[in-house]
Amino acid sequence: MIANIPETRKVIEIKAPGGPEMLVAGTRPVPEPKSGEVLIRIAGAGVNRADCLQRMGRYPLPPGAPEIPGLECSGTILKIGERVREWKVGDKVCALMTGDGYSEYAAAPAEQCLRVPAAVDLVDAGGLPETFATVWSNVFDRMRLGAGETFLVQGGTSGIGVTAIELAKAFGARVLATAGSDEKCRACLDFGADRAINYKTQDFVEVGKEFTNGRGVDAILDMVGGDYIARELDLLAREGRLCFVALMHGSRVEADFGLIERKHLTVTGSTLRPRPLAEKAAIMRSLLERVWPLWEEGRLRTFTYRRFPLEEAAEAHRLMESSRHIGKIILVP
Repeated sequence: MIANIPETRKVIEIKAPGGPEMLVAGTRPVPEPKSGEVLIRIAGAGVNRADCLQRMGRYPLPPGAPEIPGLECSGTILKIGERVREWKVGDKVCALMTGDGYSEYAAAPAEQCLRVPAAVDLVDAGGLPETFATVWSNVFDRMRLGAGETFLVQGGTSGIGVTAIELAKAFGARVLATAGSDEKCRACLDFGADRAINYKTQDFVEVGKEFTNGRGVDAILDMVGGDYIARELDLLAREGRLCFVALMHGSRVEADFGLIERKHLTVTGSTLRPRPLAEKAAIMRSLLERVWPLWEEGRLRTFTYRRFPLEEAAEAHRLMESSRHIGKIILVP
């Protein structure tokens, strides 16, 4: 036995839709792992934009999702549900969740857990599952980014942005990344981008075309939307792919869809949280097979910007919404 499991746990609840001050400490029963689940004593929980949207009342929960926010965590397995064969009590894991990460203890599907790489601190591992699963499923599954292609990620210093830079470079792509300051552009280069674009002083379309000698880029991962969409269609090369994982500047836009036809473009997007267990389990298997060995090879590194105690979740959300951070924000119970 690792330790006695208490009956109750500390959590962060959303008192009512609104600002960060709506995040308040509460107490809930420690969940019993269902069949196919494991109970995790949480060491770290990643903070994501979706958590902020949920707090604002702008992110409808998928059916059956916990109301406690938190889409990823890391920690130690304390209890095993029925039908779980691949894990044992005491294993160190990081897990993709539909919620409940802002807590001391949480249950997660065993198939959505990954071992914590030896090179990764257990707390920092709490910021890996959501970003790596999002990037893998969109950049490699949906857009099929290949070696030698040119890839642009918007928002290169977000958790997703840094992950996209690292993985695209690891698999042989040339990488462009946008960011909102010279400091953030330097961080993009430090994480492996071939070219960083300060979107406040440079036009990413002009830079992208200059970088590719007028050809355009092969794939774009976008979290902005809005007026970026028309410009991204212009920047894409023939057979280029554009994929959305967020639409922070809005989902309605006027654009020339004739470009899609003439250049044989693919425009797609996806969400992760509402997907069924089988789809998310398949993504996690791909990460285990294709990406996790890169940790052992020293080709990936973590990117935690700041840790906050669980009780300071409101401050973590304020930092997230300020966009001052570079990389991940982690809550520590």
